[in-house]
Amino acid sequence: MSRGLTKMYSTSFYSASSLFSKDIRPAIHSIYGFVRIADEIVDTFHEHNQKELLDLFEESYHLAHKYGISTNPILYAFQLTVKQFGIPEEHIQAFLASMRADLEKKEYKTAEETAKYIYGSADVVGLMCLKVFCKGDEKLFKELEQPAMKLGSAFQKVNFLRDLKDDCFGLGRTYFPNLRIESFDEATKMELVKEIEQEFAEAYKGIQKLPEDARLAVLTAYKYYKGLLNKIKKTPADKLLQTRIRVPDYQKGLLLLSAIIKNRINIL
Repeated sequence: MSRGLTKMYSTSFYSASSLFSKDIRPAIHSIYGFVRIADEIVDTFHEHNQKELLDLFEESYHLAHKYGISTNPILYAFQLTVKQFGIPEEHIQAFLASMRADLEKKEYKTAEETAKYIYGSADVVGLMCLKVFCKGDEKLFKELEQPAMKLGSAFQKVNFLRDLKDDCFGLGRTYFPNLRIESFDEATKMELVKEIEQEFAEAYKGIQKLPEDARLAVLTAYKYYKGLLNKIKKTPADKLLQTRIRVPDYQKGLLLLSAIIKNRINIL
């Protein structure tokens, strides 16, 4: 069920996830399934009591974790992953806190507020995945913790720029501190792009040190998002407020091929 949910909602991530070794692939799908359902509750279930649904979702997770079983297959799979790979409860709570913020907060006025939201919505998801990649090697986890957070942050900020139109006009949210749509221009966009490029550069150092059974998949996701950022970089600022930027499938295929070649000849 988690694998099917991943494939339905993110063809790019699903394609990249197929490059993980078979023993860790289900765990990564289970993490995606958990965060996707919570995200859908706060972003799309507008005709329902979203706070109540999110509370019930969290309560159901805790019961699944307590009893080791659940009638919700997504939560059942996720609690198995949490226990097998030692995912800390604090990461799960930080994620849920950012999801709750989407129900209550529409504007982020300081860099600190944005960083706190991104930590919960993206950084800790990267750390959950890193727990899976490291398979109990705490020394390796500590070494790669900061690069993993940088990668999660870069991915999230690319999403913010890609979804600027939907977030601002559809959901009424602005995640970048003090961003004003009426004054969003090329200089503002390029300042954000430069910030993301720096995070990608720091994240890449960590990707080079990942275990072999995870490295190619993460490298591919990295290249997908770098390709998306490059398209955003070339798109005029005013166009970002009118359309959702995406990378064509043929370009994704070329990025995948590039990642495979670099990984095989070890020139990361």
